Amino acid sequence: MIIKTKIKDLIIIKNRTFKDSRGYFKELIRESEIKNKFPFTVMSYSKKNVIRGLHMQTKKPQGKYISVIKGKIFDVAVDLRKNSITFEKFFTIILSEKNSLSIYIPPGFAHGFCALDKENFIIYSNTKYREAKSEIGIKYNDKTLNIKWPLKKPLISNKDKSNMSFKEYKKKYC
Repeated sequence: MIIKTKIKDLIIIKNRTFKDSRGYFKELIRESEIKNKFPFTVMSYSKKNVIRGLHMQTKKPQGKYISVIKGKIFDVAVDLRKNSITFEKFFTIILSEKNSLSIYIPPGFAHGFCALDKENFIIYSNTKYREAKSEIGIKYNDKTLNIKWPLKKPLISNKDKSNMSFKEYKKKYC
């Protein structure tokens, strides 16, 4: 089932789950519903309290279909599409194995998440291949964006610690 959000083209997907005495079978993605192809799929694992992001690609931006296989995350998408009426706005949602929600984030957004459970396995299906040379990041705790993350002392990679501010992003890319 597709659930629209207040941000154009950003949608939530309630995945169909079929349970029986053996466990469950879950549909994660139906390209016919999203109307996109996803040629590049990756997985990440994060311990509790890890924040990844906010990441994006400046050339060949990716649409991302995000699903949690195990665990729970606080997921964030920031609209960086220059001509969008929701430019600079962000959307947050809890995605988990239990709630069976996924999110489709269209190209032109920065994305990040905070890992909330002890073990968190996340699948990203992408509309384009990763291009390492065009990857950039915006600080997760940028004061202009003012995202309310659900923890005080996150674990952050050295790379993400050196991400630019939102003001620096706008000066360089807008």
